[in-house]
Amino acid sequence: MKAFRYIILLAIVSFLCACSTNDDGGNQQLNQFNSQICNGISGPTAVYWDSGHSLPTPLAQIPTIANPGQQFIHPQYPALGFTMPQGYVAQEIKDQQTGTIGVNVFRTDNNVVWRYIPSSPLIGQIPINDVVAFELNQIMQFHGFNGTPEVLCTTTQQTNEFGFPTTFGARLIRFGNFTTLLIVQTHFMPSLGNTFVSVTLASGPTTEYDNLIMETYLPLHWQLLVISDDVRDSDLDGTPDNQDAAPFNPNVQ
Repeated sequence: MKAFRYIILLAIVSFLCACSTNDDGGNQQLNQFNSQICNGISGPTAVYWDSGHSLPTPLAQIPTIANPGQQFIHPQYPALGFTMPQGYVAQEIKDQQTGTIGVNVFRTDNNVVWRYIPSSPLIGQIPINDVVAFELNQIMQFHGFNGTPEVLCTTTQQTNEFGFPTTFGARLIRFGNFTTLLIVQTHFMPSLGNTFVSVTLASGPTTEYDNLIMETYLPLHWQLLVISDDVRDSDLDGTPDNQDAAPFNPNVQ
């Protein structure tokens, strides 16, 4: 459980550090933003890629869902909970044998997928490329693609976090009519002989991808971050939770 909390904390800190604190009153600069580490991508896609690498971006406002729909709360880990846009459904991920938990979020036409696994304990030291290959092959099969994808951006970094060997891997690929961004982290704990894997995947039609980042992927991810109660608005009714008589009921403020 300590390892699980560490992975969650690391993911939260990484994403929070990625966002710029400039005060321009909005996100107007996003369309002109070019990635600092991947040539050829710009706009919200570049923001999403760079923020996933803990780099500063012009994201000046907390992304929120404009058309809130169903809520999801993982029964085994209630902290994994969020509101989805209308037209989306969630499928919980749980494996009693390994302790893996997570969620798959699908748009009802199955063309958009957001996948989040904060913790998947695996026996042994697992190479990160094995996890990356598994996730990318799985999403391409889901979209009915059997060819070779175009790799737009790729990153692999190794560090030593709190004495644990940690590997970070990210891929941005395009295949058929779809674009997918995948971020994987592996944390090997020699004392346990286990590798703890976390996965974030966002896939959707290439023509919609920038809009999906701003309207779906970033708002979903931000709901999982630690945000103070004077900012958090769980039911998106315009009243912060600490001032809301029913913070999960948009009809009561």
